[in-house]
Amino acid sequence: MKQEKMTRFIRTEDADRKWYLVDAKDQVLGRLATEVARIIRGKHKAIFTPNMDTGDFVIVINADKVRVTGKRENLKEYIRHSGYPGGQKTTSFQNMMQKKPEFVIHKAVKGMLPKNRLGRQLIKKLKVYAGDKHPHRAQKPETLSFTEK
Repeated sequence: MKQEKMTRFIRTEDADRKWYLVDAKDQVLGRLATEVARIIRGKHKAIFTPNMDTGDFVIVINADKVRVTGKRENLKEYIRHSGYPGGQKTTSFQNMMQKKPEFVIHKAVKGMLPKNRLGRQLIKKLKVYAGDKHPHRAQKPETLSFTEK
């Protein structure tokens, strides 16, 4: 067998993209977000390249049933700023789960991706839905389950 003298780099169009379905029911937010970010980034593949998008698409359902541990349910806050003086607003975790449960998972995963052009491209491969219905049946997503260690 002849050995190659150069490192082979995969092209983004050669990366085999799969769709995965993840049920967030009774999952801990941070642990779920870590696994989802790993799949979106492509770190679970042998062809992983840090500067390229080699990851897969992830659909998260039942975002309204995700849980947090300890006192985070009462203490965690989401902060945004309008850009004007005194324009900082905070929303508690409980209020956010009632109003926009998809945002909670989206923000947790986004925080675990690179803070550059690649990260902005990768976050588009995350689809989050509050209920158990999603419009991606045509992609035939493969079901993933994460077990706690």
